[in-house]
Amino acid sequence: MQLQKAIIKDITELRKICIDAYSKNFYDHWNEGGLEWYLEKEFSAERLKFDLLDKDTEYYFIKRGLKNVGFIKIKNNTNKDLNIENAVELEKIYVLPECKGMGIGKSALTEIIKKTKEHGYKNLILCVIDTNVNAIAFYEKLGFIFHSKTILDIPYFKEELKGMNRMIIQLDEKSQLPTMYNR
Repeated sequence: MQLQKAIIKDITELRKICIDAYSKNFYDHWNEGGLEWYLEKEFSAERLKFDLLDKDTEYYFIKRGLKNVGFIKIKNNTNKDLNIENAVELEKIYVLPECKGMGIGKSALTEIIKKTKEHGYKNLILCVIDTNVNAIAFYEKLGFIFHSKTILDIPYFKEELKGMNRMIIQLDEKSQLPTMYNR
């Protein structure tokens, strides 16, 4: 697994993996018409160009060999109501379903934690659907802890899935990366 930072010339390729990875994982979380609406809202060429030109947003391809198997979106935390200083938000991390269980997500997230720490940030935050026990357990294994609850405020998303857990990992000098990076 390797991460490759996306740049403007990668929009077509980025759009393809974003749509594939997201829709294959979350097609059943939407009411009728919602998935199409969300894919256009989040992954249109215009939106991706806007994000890639934003100094506070970064996209990374998750690659296995030469193939894109997922993506990550990181955003400098501008959500001041959380009162978390010096934080970056892991806004999106999605791996193609056929690549799950291979350690790719763990390797990718561990690398993002390492990069975040190297850039001097002290906290990495994320939101996860509160009924997604597998994802919550995955994040906890990497050192994230529960911070607070919130509700996803987005149309067309199924009501029973709108509960969200905010999770955080502190990246101070004492925090440890998962053992695969401590060798």
